[in-house]
Amino acid sequence: MHAAPKRGGTLIAVLGNSPRHLNPAVQSGVVTGVPGTQIFASPLRYDANWQPQPYLAKRWEVSPDGLAVTLHLVEEATFHDGHPVTSEDVAFSVQVVKENHPFQTMFAPVERVETPDAHTAILRLAQPHPAILLAMSPALLPILPKHVFGDGQDLKTHPRNLAPIGAGPFKFVEYKPGEYIILERNEHFFLKGKPYLDRIIFKIILDKSTEALAFERGEAHYGAYSAISLRVLDRLEKLPHLKTTTRGYEAIGPLNWLAFNLRRKPLDDLRVRKAISYAIDRDFITQRLHYGRSRRATGPIAPDSPFYTDEVEPYDLDLARANRLLDAAGHVRGADGTRFSLTIDYIPGFPEQQKNIAEYLKSQLKKIGIDLQVRAAPDFPTWAQRVANWEFDLTLDIVFNWGDPVIGVHRTYLCSNVRKGVIWSNTQGYCNPKVDALLAQAAVELDVEKRRALYHAFQRLVVDELPVAWINVVPFHTLYHADLRGLPLSIWGAFSPFDELYWERPPQ
Repeated sequence: MHAAPKRGGTLIAVLGNSPRHLNPAVQSGVVTGVPGTQIFASPLRYDANWQPQPYLAKRWEVSPDGLAVTLHLVEEATFHDGHPVTSEDVAFSVQVVKENHPFQTMFAPVERVETPDAHTAILRLAQPHPAILLAMSPALLPILPKHVFGDGQDLKTHPRNLAPIGAGPFKFVEYKPGEYIILERNEHFFLKGKPYLDRIIFKIILDKSTEALAFERGEAHYGAYSAISLRVLDRLEKLPHLKTTTRGYEAIGPLNWLAFNLRRKPLDDLRVRKAISYAIDRDFITQRLHYGRSRRATGPIAPDSPFYTDEVEPYDLDLARANRLLDAAGHVRGADGTRFSLTIDYIPGFPEQQKNIAEYLKSQLKKIGIDLQVRAAPDFPTWAQRVANWEFDLTLDIVFNWGDPVIGVHRTYLCSNVRKGVIWSNTQGYCNPKVDALLAQAAVELDVEKRRALYHAFQRLVVDELPVAWINVVPFHTLYHADLRGLPLSIWGAFSPFDELYWERPPQ
């Protein structure tokens, strides 16, 4: 057993990029969400067993028909400027997220939020929504102060997004893009005695070699979603002052996959997509390219999800079968052995998960007569614009499940979410009414076992039709100083408040 938590000290945490701003209500992503969940509090938080726990809501009830969720707020919670947190702030925040957050499915069924008194909020739903409690997690429903953000300005460009006021365990002090974000302890945090740290400094480090050096020298203490080379990680783990963990990504469900543009020939032919999938040696990728640190992905739902099934076609390496499929599809080899050419794009900045796999696929698809041209992008916006506007043949991509399939999975496969110009929508152009029907049922089914059966049927169907070829679960790691205690290791990991984090022995 560890001794009682100690107060004091500064945590230096690493962010891999500069956030546009710090308001998770209108912006998704790691660099906004991790610091944002320290500044803002949410109605609920989650433990490591997928169970909701009290946070701003000390208790809650869901009506038997699933059409009402009543939140009973703690009475003593205040924002950093001293204003009390009330049900009006909850109602305001739900509406802000519903209208502005990229995950439109999270609160789409909410028709209104009633506020019978200052500490009771009742969400009224048009239909049952089994993901509604998970959608009240820290990174997904930050409670904003209505008196600050409800002044009529555009919430996506509101000036306080860059200097926010919340009710979370840490208060905003300063943000210097490209360099750092500074937060300090909220002395009036509603969970008495917490947080333990005096200050958090989020150090923005774009270069992965520089990040690794910062951890090696003890100049960085904590880094989640690290893109440090897996080979370098082997070296860092041997240092006595550093530890790593893969816990805390269960709800994130990060999948690496190869997406097909189904609008383009010959990718509109299922036989061609299956041939490509059978040509991929996923075990080689996970064991050799990723040094045994990643796992195979078998379908649209990540293995750590309670709705996952592995009872799907695994697409084990089978070059003979791949060649037969391409022959049957009428793609005859030319004199040089080539059947046809395709271009593959990839997200820049994640070489082990993207560029290296693209180069591997180039050599692998040549074995079945496909000439694959690898096209680099100078930056993320260039890649995102190509894919969002359907200007691609194939692309590697990293996409999160975000806890519940309603939140992070449906968006890739629904006919209604084929939205040109919107990245991480249904950019493949996939549409199957049977899939839509299964997802529509699962989105309102409150019985967990019936819902699980619907998602199992969905996975089998989509894996058979292959709008994307799933490759691996992204092996995210959290690096942390060996003297840190109380790490956020729930299903949301670093998307959780750091109110229980403390130094056993603060580094000098």
